[in-house]
Amino acid sequence: MNTNLPFAPLTNPRASAEAKAVMDYLMQVSGKGILTGQHTQTIPQEELNHIQAVTGKLPAVCGFELLGYSPNINYADAGEACLKEVKENQGTLETAMEWAEKKGLLTFTFHWFSPLGGRDKSFYAENTDFDASRALIKGTPEHQAMLSDMDVIAELLKKFRDRHIPILWRPFHEADGTWFWWGAKGYETAKGLWRTMYQRYTQVHDLNNLIWVWNSPVPEEYPGDDCVDIISRDIYAPAHSHTDLKKEFDELSRITDAHKLAALGENGPLPGIDQIAQSHVPWCWYMTWSKDFVLEESCTTKEELVAAYTHPYAITLDRLPALY
Repeated sequence: MNTNLPFAPLTNPRASAEAKAVMDYLMQVSGKGILTGQHTQTIPQEELNHIQAVTGKLPAVCGFELLGYSPNINYADAGEACLKEVKENQGTLETAMEWAEKKGLLTFTFHWFSPLGGRDKSFYAENTDFDASRALIKGTPEHQAMLSDMDVIAELLKKFRDRHIPILWRPFHEADGTWFWWGAKGYETAKGLWRTMYQRYTQVHDLNNLIWVWNSPVPEEYPGDDCVDIISRDIYAPAHSHTDLKKEFDELSRITDAHKLAALGENGPLPGIDQIAQSHVPWCWYMTWSKDFVLEESCTTKEELVAAYTHPYAITLDRLPALY
């Protein structure tokens, strides 16, 4: 990635004014600050309550999960842990709407239960024989099932579009791994899935409020500068390891020659905000994963959490301008 170039604009020529405002803001703060972020996956959002109780602050970006909205959940062949996770996630879009009322930024991820067949947590490749490579062949049952699921989720996302709420949209996350069905059939299939969704959501469903966040550091898998707005990767460093993650940023940057904004799609321990403030490694935001990653002190202590959220370089909700 050539950092001497201006940042690449949004790829969708019909992107909403709100999406453009978010993108412009992220360009302005890149290398000058980092947006705090926290993933939540239950309606009570115990993670946000904990952060506010410990630090007196709230994150600028809140992450939400769509797995409970998967159209093809096999309730008849699902274990207790699966059913609990699905139940916890259903209704989180209403919570996301409430977060939007606070004018915080939203990012969505989707542990997509396989569109056809599968058992238990069928977003895991080991729990489904769904062949994602066949989903790219028009006329196959896999292709029709995939499009049907995409269309169901599109209708949910339109509720945010119609309220002029922009979304940092991170589908097909961790596609460089083989543990999810969308990554199990190789890089070309993962690219094809991304491009299929991008085309359908921007040209068929007019979801112009989406900012498209790619989530893999593998150059051979990158779907193209014409359909990716922000590049990201997930990093789960060892417990209590808080660094600027410069090596990981440089690896991610090599997937494109374009000057794309970069983010931490998921993290365990918080990145080192003080180190990032000194090195100015331009991570736009981080997104600490849910539950024990923040509620317990096994990854980040309360003192480390306070230091991160009160650091002058950290952008919390109270420091985020109204962008929509």
